[in-house]
Amino acid sequence: MKNYLYSIILITIFLFIWEAGARFVNTPFILPAPTEIAIKLWELKAELLLHHLPVTLAVIAIGLGISLVLGIILAISMNISKTLEQAIYPILITSQTIPIIALAPIFVLWFGYSIWSKVIVTIIITFFPITVSTFDGFRSTSKELKELFQTLGASKRQLFFKLEVPSALPSFFSGLKVAVPMSVIGAAIGEWLGAQAGLGYFSRRMMTQFNGAGVFAPIVVLSLIGIILFITVVLLEKYILKWRRF
Repeated sequence: MKNYLYSIILITIFLFIWEAGARFVNTPFILPAPTEIAIKLWELKAELLLHHLPVTLAVIAIGLGISLVLGIILAISMNISKTLEQAIYPILITSQTIPIIALAPIFVLWFGYSIWSKVIVTIIITFFPITVSTFDGFRSTSKELKELFQTLGASKRQLFFKLEVPSALPSFFSGLKVAVPMSVIGAAIGEWLGAQAGLGYFSRRMMTQFNGAGVFAPIVVLSLIGIILFITVVLLEKYILKWRRF
């Protein structure tokens, strides 16, 4: 708790300024006060948590799960083959230069309002940091240790699992910590642009009704999801990488 004291103080000051500013401006449909958002969140808790939250969590889980598998496979492939690296890496970079906000409506056109249009948006946003970070982790493997393993007669399998994977794990978790909050953003963007349920969809619906507090309420829930997922990854990293000093 002591480590987060300054963050808590800063957040408290920010919320106080926000509350005072919102009361002074007095335009709740544009800038609702934090207390108004909290009240609205309490009023909508049943609809948000029972109807829209499960939909968004499903998008996040499926999108992040596919990104993990895809990212790890691509990273291993590029690490094994220089030819694959030269073929895949430029495509990875190119995939991040296209604005996702421009692609999302196309996915809605192709897949309709099904879950897959949102899942694909989430995958495109999240697989890149996982792939690149894991690949960089493999490349950071000590050449001296690799030569030592080979001198001692280690097989390619032993070299991979005993040396390269442990070397790549810290970078993998760094990429995952970036991808996790981005998965929440991807799901929200997909739902905002085309959905029939979900926290992003609900926020957009409230916007059409000029309900400022209603727009912010699901955003608060999305932020909490991102924080919880990030903390989960941090705890998992500390558990798996016990040998590493944090």
